[in-house]
Amino acid sequence: MLKPGAAAETKPELDRATEGDIEAIVNGTHGDPFAVLGLQQSGKGLIARCFVPHAETVTAHTLEGKACGELARRNDAGFFEGKLSIRKRQPLRYLAKNAGGEWWVTDAYSFGPVLGPMDDYFIGEGSHLRLFDKLGAHLISHEGANGVHFAVWAPNAHRVSVVGDFNDWDGRRHPMRLRQDTGIWEIFVPDIGPGRPYKFELIGARGVRLPLKADPYAIRSELRPATASVTDIPPAHEWGDDKHRAHWRAADHRREPISIYEVHAGSWQRRDDGTFLSWDEMADRLIPYAVETGFTHIEFMPISEHPYDPSWGYQTTGLYAPSARFGEPEGFARFVDGAHRAGIGVILDWVPAHFPVDEHGLAHFDGTALYEHADPRQGFHPDWNTAIYNFGRREVVSFLVNNALFWAEKYHVDGLRVDAVASMLYLDYSRKEGEWIPNEFGGRENLESVRFLQKMNAAVYGAHPGVMTIAEESTSWPKVSQPVHEGGLGFGFKWNMGFMHDTLEYLAKEPVHRKHHHNEITFGLLYAFSENFVLPLSHDEVVHGKGTLLNKMAGDDWQKFATLRAYYAFMWGYPGKKLLFMGQEFAQRAEWSEARALDWNLLDFAPHRGVWQLVRDLNYLYRSRPALHARDCEPEGFEWLIVDDAANSVFAWLRKAPDGAPIAVITSFTPVLRDGYRVPLPKAGKWQEIFNSDALDYGGSGKGNSGMVTAQPTDGGGAAATLLLPPLATIMLEFVAD
Repeated sequence: MLKPGAAAETKPELDRATEGDIEAIVNGTHGDPFAVLGLQQSGKGLIARCFVPHAETVTAHTLEGKACGELARRNDAGFFEGKLSIRKRQPLRYLAKNAGGEWWVTDAYSFGPVLGPMDDYFIGEGSHLRLFDKLGAHLISHEGANGVHFAVWAPNAHRVSVVGDFNDWDGRRHPMRLRQDTGIWEIFVPDIGPGRPYKFELIGARGVRLPLKADPYAIRSELRPATASVTDIPPAHEWGDDKHRAHWRAADHRREPISIYEVHAGSWQRRDDGTFLSWDEMADRLIPYAVETGFTHIEFMPISEHPYDPSWGYQTTGLYAPSARFGEPEGFARFVDGAHRAGIGVILDWVPAHFPVDEHGLAHFDGTALYEHADPRQGFHPDWNTAIYNFGRREVVSFLVNNALFWAEKYHVDGLRVDAVASMLYLDYSRKEGEWIPNEFGGRENLESVRFLQKMNAAVYGAHPGVMTIAEESTSWPKVSQPVHEGGLGFGFKWNMGFMHDTLEYLAKEPVHRKHHHNEITFGLLYAFSENFVLPLSHDEVVHGKGTLLNKMAGDDWQKFATLRAYYAFMWGYPGKKLLFMGQEFAQRAEWSEARALDWNLLDFAPHRGVWQLVRDLNYLYRSRPALHARDCEPEGFEWLIVDDAANSVFAWLRKAPDGAPIAVITSFTPVLRDGYRVPLPKAGKWQEIFNSDALDYGGSGKGNSGMVTAQPTDGGGAAATLLLPPLATIMLEFVAD
């Protein structure tokens, strides 16, 4: 019985969600669902709120299965609310029922965040070098439950949800938590595992629902034409490549033999039914072939996910995901490991210059120009109808730098060949007057892009000293392959586009006219050591009506084969690392197409088999002779012997290195047999003919010097030898004895 004047104690009312909040939750428009759903404080107790479409009743349970509250339905769409008997915050599971049955739902909104303040700090600073472990989709155990943590950068979105088959692609079911300081949205979704397709549903700042977006950090994607990202466990491969990686970590790449076989994974070979090889099938065929042919590295045209086959992978929508065309990502890890165990490095073409505008990709990701520049004079690429990354945003720079580190760490790749660097360096690239915006100093240099490239190279070489970066850069930009601390871009190597262009143009001319274009060959040696060069005969030279290398050579079929053999030997004797596109090692006759396999039947014919044998022998010779590789990038490794014999179209030089015998390389680019041809040499004595592109084994005429020549002393203190120069041929002479 109450004393007079005493007030009756009443239990506090349930802090009921407002009708506005409920309406926003069931309509998927609430900007902060974690403030409404899950466990919420109500007086001294806890309440639970959830949105479970199709449910008629919901009972709350702990993860251990203990019932802790009946929830009342506040909205027929499936919004429930009720008091809990538990006193301590903990994740909840709901038993939902309707006339059709019952099912369990673990409440994503009853879990705390996964990202922490240090992540926010480093992300905000732009210095986070493990974003691939934080953003995207990661299978984790969190607060007693297994599931997937999703995180995505979308600072201008009003709402972001993860959608997938696990929630009927319903954006109202899993709206994410916004981390205000970084613009990153995150959510832990329990009870889902690997192999689940998902995308992000975004409502832009203006309230417009955007097309569903694939995850920029997804490590796996669906097979095109499907475009969803897929949850997956990072490759848990047990690597056996310690010896290979230790070698390259300790090596000076400039002084190592590097001979690269450029491959398009989708068309090197195919199955009998025309479908793509899996990574395991490719490993069984490509790795032994590369070993047998003597290459040191395989370079893949882009293998990250891309929607359109004829883009060859250069318009990528999933930079972190090996393409589903060739099977699961783990297969690529097995390929790289298998290559390393066989002594073959793996280089990836990497495309940070631009990205396609497919609506499921990065373009207008959160309803604004987020990854790209808003102004088309900066953000749109006229050559490829693609978007250009905004290198002035630290989040974009971090996305790309982390991607480079990702491939080096997770897949042990040996190098990144960076595509279209020239388009990144110049603001007026492929643009007319008035179609570009000058930099802060009024110039045409893209200073933000320069800083990005420097940061990327410094990060890669700092974290992975065994990995090399290679620039496809076609201009005279200085110090591309010089260290960042010396004012360079920081690449390890640069493609020598001038070598490729000048030599192919020269060899397309009839031999009788070549004497008038002698300097097209000699000019390249004026700058051959200004950068660390790779000599590329790449896919770009055998597409879009350009034919094949064989067809570019002047003359009849015999002359074409002879010239091609002489050219390859000339190139392998020339200073610089080597790169040859697939099919050219056996003189593919048909122009390359990504839609079909190479013409492997050509190896049954002697002229083609001979070219393959020549390339194989050149690779083994190049690797075994320090004079041919150890000073590829240094002028002291080269010396002209004959530079001015334009009348005969003959070139001769000496290759040398401190720990190897000198080798003379002599090329005659006319179909004339020259007997008694005098070549100056640095030493008198015996010089062995270690290579002759006119050998019968290669399909040549068999003319040569019987394996040895003798250099006689000359009055000037040097020496000279009288040779037989085969027609359209390159020979190499190695000093063996005084």
